[in-house]
Amino acid sequence: MREFTARFATDQEIADWDAHVTANPHGGNLLQSASFADVKADHGWRPLHLVHEPAGGGKASYNLVLEKTVPALGRLWYMIKGPDVASVDDIPGIAAANARLVAEQRLNVFAIKIEPDVLDSDYAKGVLARAGLKKSFDIQPNDSTAILATDRDEEAVLKSLHSRGRNAVRRALREGCTVERVELTEQNMRRMYALMDTVGQGEANVNLRSYEYYAKFWTAFEQAGQGRLYFTYEDGEPSVGAYVIAYGTKGTYKDGGSKPRRRQYGDSHLLQWTAITDLMREHGIVEYDFCGTPPSDQLKNKEHPYYGLGLFKTSFTKSVVDFVGVHDQVLSPARYAVWTNVAEKVQRQLWVRRTGQPFY
Repeated sequence: MREFTARFATDQEIADWDAHVTANPHGGNLLQSASFADVKADHGWRPLHLVHEPAGGGKASYNLVLEKTVPALGRLWYMIKGPDVASVDDIPGIAAANARLVAEQRLNVFAIKIEPDVLDSDYAKGVLARAGLKKSFDIQPNDSTAILATDRDEEAVLKSLHSRGRNAVRRALREGCTVERVELTEQNMRRMYALMDTVGQGEANVNLRSYEYYAKFWTAFEQAGQGRLYFTYEDGEPSVGAYVIAYGTKGTYKDGGSKPRRRQYGDSHLLQWTAITDLMREHGIVEYDFCGTPPSDQLKNKEHPYYGLGLFKTSFTKSVVDFVGVHDQVLSPARYAVWTNVAEKVQRQLWVRRTGQPFY
């Protein structure tokens, strides 16, 4: 196990945050970005910026931490999609560094949720368990997800698609379907939100946050030059929409929506293909995350809430990966017990009643 030190980032490091995060061992994640930190700062979290450095020298890992204060218990940290590590073997060292930082600076943190993009395996589970980390419920939708390799030319990537997706793209092109990248105006954001709130989304069991949350999110990433919105149309109105993000060398299908019972075959496939190739040309992405499927062993489970989404996303790629998900680092066993047995449920209910938004 490598040893690490943990410290808060300097002002200059925070100013250059995205450059540091995208230089992490696995290239960072958009949910660790400066834009996302701004979004969460407007929705109940305090963003913190941590730097984890190997004690013997080597590449540091820059990790966003979201903090909430829980009455009578202290502070809860959520290291969203982090720590970004070269290997799961580095996580025990980073966890130990976190514990020292909290103790030395008397930060009153009772637990730290970590969520590394480490592939799930018996070995990884064993490393985390031996480090004293406790498996918790998963929070982000892409702890299982379909990822398309885009580190080749466009024709090679098109040929790599599953035949269902490739044929849908080609048919949509033949039949004259068009995809348009649109300006992020208030009208277009409202249109996008309406598409996300259709019957189809409801059947996919996707819980929407408020329009204001998405508008803040989309605007923050668009202003950073990382996000963009696409539509296809029927009868002059948007029929399919997608908001996609380029962060470092990774592309992500962040949000989508569509009208049911559309006439154009393959329109949603062509929209995705257009977004993917745009990000390849303009940002040089080497992978594209479709952001959420059932776990790889439940892709055929029709009862899974993401079953329909999984069918669509795996029509592009069969490369469904499962990450280890959320694990809790317990710093105060007594307070953590109160949190997990009583307080967390109460806090989440109160937060939803007060804000209409999910706690996390």
